Amino acid sequence: MTAWTTLKRRVIGQPLASRDEDQQLLPKRLALPVFASDPLSSVAYASEEAMLVLALAGVGALSLLTPISIAIAVLLAIVVISYQQTIRAYPGGGGAFIVALENLGVGPGVVAAAALLTDYVLTVAVSAAAGVAAITSAYPALLEWRVELALACVVVLTIANLRGTKESSRLFALPTYAFVATVFTMLIVGFIKCSDGVCPTAASAGIPLEPELGGVTLFLILRAFASGSTALTGVEAIANGVQAFREPKSRNAAATLGVMGAISISMFLGISTLARLFDVRISESTADQYGTVISQIGRVAFEGGAGFWILQVFTAGILILAANTAYQDFPRLSAILSRHRFMPRQFRNRGDRLVFSNGILALALLAGLLLVAFDAQVSKLIQLYVIGVFASFTLSQTGMVRHWLKTRERAWRRSVVINLVGAVTTGVVLVIVAVVKFAHGAWIVLVAIPLLVAWMMAMRRHYRRVALHLSRVRASAARRNHRLILLAAHTDSATERAMRYAALVDPESITVVHAVEPEESDDLVHTWSRLYPQHPLVLLEPDRDPIVRRIRKYIRHERDAHPDARITVVLAERFRTRSLRSLFSHPHSLILKALLLFEPGVAVTDLTVVKRRRRPASAQAAITRHVIVLTVSEVTRPTLEALDYARQLHPDELSCVHIDVDEQQRERVEAAWRASGPELELEIIESPYRDITRPLVRYVRRRRWDEPPGTLVNVLLPEFIVPGRIAQLLHNQTGLVIKGALAAEPDVAVTSVPFHLAAAEQVDPTSVS
Repeated sequence: MTAWTTLKRRVIGQPLASRDEDQQLLPKRLALPVFASDPLSSVAYASEEAMLVLALAGVGALSLLTPISIAIAVLLAIVVISYQQTIRAYPGGGGAFIVALENLGVGPGVVAAAALLTDYVLTVAVSAAAGVAAITSAYPALLEWRVELALACVVVLTIANLRGTKESSRLFALPTYAFVATVFTMLIVGFIKCSDGVCPTAASAGIPLEPELGGVTLFLILRAFASGSTALTGVEAIANGVQAFREPKSRNAAATLGVMGAISISMFLGISTLARLFDVRISESTADQYGTVISQIGRVAFEGGAGFWILQVFTAGILILAANTAYQDFPRLSAILSRHRFMPRQFRNRGDRLVFSNGILALALLAGLLLVAFDAQVSKLIQLYVIGVFASFTLSQTGMVRHWLKTRERAWRRSVVINLVGAVTTGVVLVIVAVVKFAHGAWIVLVAIPLLVAWMMAMRRHYRRVALHLSRVRASAARRNHRLILLAAHTDSATERAMRYAALVDPESITVVHAVEPEESDDLVHTWSRLYPQHPLVLLEPDRDPIVRRIRKYIRHERDAHPDARITVVLAERFRTRSLRSLFSHPHSLILKALLLFEPGVAVTDLTVVKRRRRPASAQAAITRHVIVLTVSEVTRPTLEALDYARQLHPDELSCVHIDVDEQQRERVEAAWRASGPELELEIIESPYRDITRPLVRYVRRRRWDEPPGTLVNVLLPEFIVPGRIAQLLHNQTGLVIKGALAAEPDVAVTSVPFHLAAAEQVDPTSVS
C-alpha cells in the first residue's frame, strides 16, 4: 500500500463495496438535515433581507413585512407541493433538469441544469463566507484571515462529504436539528412573552429610519418580495437527490420535502411576526450596531442569557452547513448530466465511499476560486445569488405544466393550476431579481449561465460524434502488413528480451533503431553486429533535434512510406524496483510513449526488465511463449480492431477480459460481445470497489504465475484518441493509470493500440448535431 493510499484511507475511510450501496441510503431523519440545511438556514436571514429593502422607504414601510412574508410563504408552499409532484412523476431524480429536458426540450433543460450548478457553487461560497462573517463579528482579530478561514470551511465540508453520504449526514444532523429546536424555542418563548397583549421591544425599537426613497412604490414592494424570496433557496435539493433515499424512495423523498416545507414556513412566518411584535428595526447603517434580525429577536426572547448565545452558535453553524445541500446535489446533478453527455464522463464515476468524488472536488474548487476572487465577502457574493435557483424553479414549474397537459393524469387540472401559478410567480421574481441586482454583480451570473450552456452543448456534440464513430464497425479489411520498429539504447538484457519478443510475433519486417551521439555509438554498433548480424542497427544521425524528435520523425517516415502496414514500436526498458517512481527515471521514453499515442497507425509495446538488488536481471527466463490479455471496456470499433491486431501478433493464447465496475455496463458489454461475433469467451473480472487497475493487475499476476517460465504476458489496451489534447481530457484516462501500474511488472508487456477519431472521420466523415 502506497503512502498516498494510506493517507487517503485515514482521511476519508476504507473503501465501500458496491454491494454496500443500499446501506448508504438515507432514512428520512438523516435525509432532512442533509438536503434541508440550505432552505432551513435561509429563514435565518430571509425576513431581514425583505426588511432591509422596506427600510429604504422609512419606518412605516416595515408594516408591509407581514403581507409580504405571507405571500412568500404561499409561494414556498406552492413550490414545495410542485416539487412533491415532480418527485412522484420523476422518481429517478434530476429535478428541474429532467423535467425541463423531457417536457420543454434540450435547450431549456440545459439552461435549468446550468442555473442549478451555478447556484450550488454560489451556495457553498456564500455559506462559507456567511459562517466566517459570524465568527469574525465575534472575534474581529480574525478579520484579516477571512479568506483562509472560508477556504478551511470548504476543505472540512469537502472531506466530510468525501467520507460518504451517510457519514456526513450523521455528522451534520445534530447541529441542524439543534438550530431548528433553538429557533422554535425562541419563537414559543417570544409568543408567550406577548400573550398578555404587551410585547417586549428590541434594542432597535424606536430608532428613526430616514427614508432614502420618496415613498412606498410597487417596485419597492416587488423588490422586497424578491429579496425575501431567498427563503426558497435549496427547496429543489430533495427532488434532485431522490436516489439517496431508502425505499420507497419517492414516497420518503416527498414526505421529507413536506416536513422541510412545514418547518421552513413556520420558522419564516414566526421570525417575521416576532420582528413586527418586538418592533425590530434594521437598515444597512444600523445592522452592525444592533445585530441581525434573528439575533435581536433572540436577545429579547432569551433576555440575553445562555439561550441567546446558543442561538448565535447554531445560527453560525447552520449558515456554514447550508453548503452541505450543494455538496449533495451538485455531484448528483453532474453525474446525471454526464450520463446525458452534457458533462465530462468522469463525473459519473463513484469514489471509494460510493459518492461522486469528482463532482465534490469540482464544487470545492469552484467555490474556493469564488471566495478568493470576492475576498470572502458576503455582501459581494450575495449579489450573484438566487438568480440560478429561480431560473430553475421557473423552468421546472413550466415543464410540469406541460407534463400534466400531456399525460392528463388524475387531478391533472388542479396540478396544472398549482404549477402554472408557481411558474408565473417564480418567473416574476426571477425578472425582478435580475433587474434589481444586475448592476450589483448579477450580470456575472447572467453571462456565466449562457457560457456554461454553450460549453455543455459543445460537450454533448463531442460525445455524440465520438460515440457514432466508435460504434460504427467497419467492413472487414484485407490483412495489413505488420512492421516492427525496436528502439535499442543498449545491448543489455532488456534489448535481448525485446528481440526475442519481435521474433515471436513474427512481423513482416524488424527494424532496430538507435539514436545517440556518434562517440557513444561505436561500441554499440560493433557489439550489435556480432550479436544480431541479421538485423543491422539503424543509426539516427544527430542534428539540432533532440533524441525524442528524431525518433518520432523516423517513425512517421516509416509509416508514411508503408501506408498499408501496421507499425508497432517496441521500447525495452529496465527498472530497479517495481514502483511508479521508477517511471520517471526514463524521461525520454516516457515522453516518446506519450507522443506516439497521438500518431495514427502506430501501436506501442512497452517491455520491462526488473533489475533486483539480490537477483540479476538475467535471472528472468528467456521469452519462449507469448500470451495476450485484451482489455474490453466497451464493444466498440477500437476494441474490435485491437482484437484483429492481437491475432496478428500470433499469440500462444489470447484472452479477453472485462472489469465489472457497473452491473448495467457489464450486461451491455456481454450482450454486445455476443452480438459482435468473436468466438473468444469474454472473461468477467469482478471489481467490488469499482476500481479497474488493481483487479486487472491481480489478474495479470495470477496469469503470469500460472504460466510456465519464459512466458510473456502482453496486456493490450485499446485506446481511442480524439483531435486536440484538451478534448482528450474529456475521456477517462484509465489506460494511462493501467500502464503506470503495470510498468514494472516482471514478464509483463503493455501495448497501446490507439484508434484515432480524426483518421476515422477523414475516411467516413459524419456531422452530428
